[in-house]
Amino acid sequence: MFDLDKWQEIWMTITRNKTRSIFTAFGVFWGILMLTLLLGTGNGLENGMKSNIEGIATNSCFFYADRTSENYKGYKKGREWNMKNSDIKIILANVPEIKYLAPMLFGNSSENNTVRGDKAGTFSVMGNYPDYAHVQEQKIIYGRYINQVDIENNRKVCYIGNNVYNALFRPGENPVGQVIRSNGIYYTVVGVGAGLGKMQIGGKSDDQVVLPFTTMQIAYNQGDIIHFMAAVANDNVDASYIDKEVKNILKAQNSIAPNDDRAVGSFNISEAFKMFKYLFLGIRILIWIVGLGTLFAGAIGVSNIMLVSVRERTKEIGIRRALGAKPKDIMSQIINESLVLTAIAGFVGLSLGVGILALFDNYINNLPPEHKIFLQNIMIKFDVAILASVVLIFVGLLAGLLPAWRAMQIKPIEALSEE
Repeated sequence: MFDLDKWQEIWMTITRNKTRSIFTAFGVFWGILMLTLLLGTGNGLENGMKSNIEGIATNSCFFYADRTSENYKGYKKGREWNMKNSDIKIILANVPEIKYLAPMLFGNSSENNTVRGDKAGTFSVMGNYPDYAHVQEQKIIYGRYINQVDIENNRKVCYIGNNVYNALFRPGENPVGQVIRSNGIYYTVVGVGAGLGKMQIGGKSDDQVVLPFTTMQIAYNQGDIIHFMAAVANDNVDASYIDKEVKNILKAQNSIAPNDDRAVGSFNISEAFKMFKYLFLGIRILIWIVGLGTLFAGAIGVSNIMLVSVRERTKEIGIRRALGAKPKDIMSQIINESLVLTAIAGFVGLSLGVGILALFDNYINNLPPEHKIFLQNIMIKFDVAILASVVLIFVGLLAGLLPAWRAMQIKPIEALSEE
């Protein structure tokens, strides 16, 4: 049952010396405040990084042709080569672990190369397969993305980024079915969209005019050349496996030495994601180590002050023992005093920390786009706040154990005879 008299006595003991209590509690207050701010900042840093790579398939890898570095089958090293359409069929036939395969072409972007009526803008041109929408997710605003019928029929259609739409069309105007000219060639718009993340392949998605891959090969006289290729592994397959398999096939199909590690360039997004995962795990561990170290330093201060308090109250404790107070009653009072002192200081520090994070987060959200910083959503999670509260209670309990044990050792006779 709740004993009001007991808790009033604890509160009176704490407030008996306000100056000492304030200085005692400051260490705990500072520790939990620093832990809260560090956790919020670390969370904001992680959210900022995730927003940059949002929308990119986490188990994907990308390939491109580079100069050879080995002599092979009569070819000298330093030879330039290109991936070809035939490579796509061979790869899909021999690597069933691939879920999506998307070859790409990149076009030039001259000054005001994209025009509609009296409006014009400078935008990059890409040739993609429908599967590319699974490599870099798109937010469709109007219409649709490039589809397989567009590829098979070499349709002169395009999918444009949101910035292209804003430059060529009136706000709210439906662009689907409208015609634009890009690099001197006319295309019918089938869709408008935006990339979800800041990490973009071949330029920012919002600034691109995307053509069917086969249409771009014909329009730009590219033959059967592929500039770049993206592959996404099946859900239970490591992207490193398809990275190795695709490289081996490309080498075999294009007369490249098996041990030539330079000719087929690639980068593995899954490896980058793993690196980020372990990086932020390390940051979180470091934050907890630093925060808990500061918090426990404050707990040591509380414990020391409580020891001084027990020493000053030796006669009082002795009288209570003589009147029949049990050792557990004395111990309970000292621990409760430590818990109350620690809890008040800790929750004030936690509340202040959350308030500071909320103000800073609001400031970041109201910054203009050109001044945006890397941190995003720096508030700490609810479960983290609960964990911090549990740690705080544990620290308060720990801080009171030694003073409570010292109080239990006081003998009534010795205490009453002490001046």
